[in-house]
Amino acid sequence: MGKYGNVAKTAVSLPRTEKAKDPIDAWEIAVHDIFPNSESSRKKGCPRSTFLGLCESGYIAGARKGKYTKSAKNKNYAIEALKLLITNQNLLHDSKCLWELVLDGEKKQQNSQMDVVISLWQNDMIQRERI
Repeated sequence: MGKYGNVAKTAVSLPRTEKAKDPIDAWEIAVHDIFPNSESSRKKGCPRSTFLGLCESGYIAGARKGKYTKSAKNKNYAIEALKLLITNQNLLHDSKCLWELVLDGEKKQQNSQMDVVISLWQNDMIQRERI
């Protein structure tokens, strides 16, 4: 699991408090914990949008559905990855292949989106019955 997978896992695990009242706050707290000395890593948008897109769609256990991200692409990539994982969990061990299948022929560099999805899946933080 990569660092953004750890951020996502930490964000889901944070108890709901005044500081972490929603997934946006939880991500911000978690990313500061994992990347205390790297502002550019804390601001990286793709993994954040992937996580928030899953929360927004109701796929993350304990996260209230809501409007959390403007990135429809990263949200859709994450949802497509979940659909692929339902049918082939061997993809958990090959994020590059999972990404290529998600893109369905489109050429685009992965930017930690699959790290977020795989980490949440492996830690049973995805509501699989919703997929």
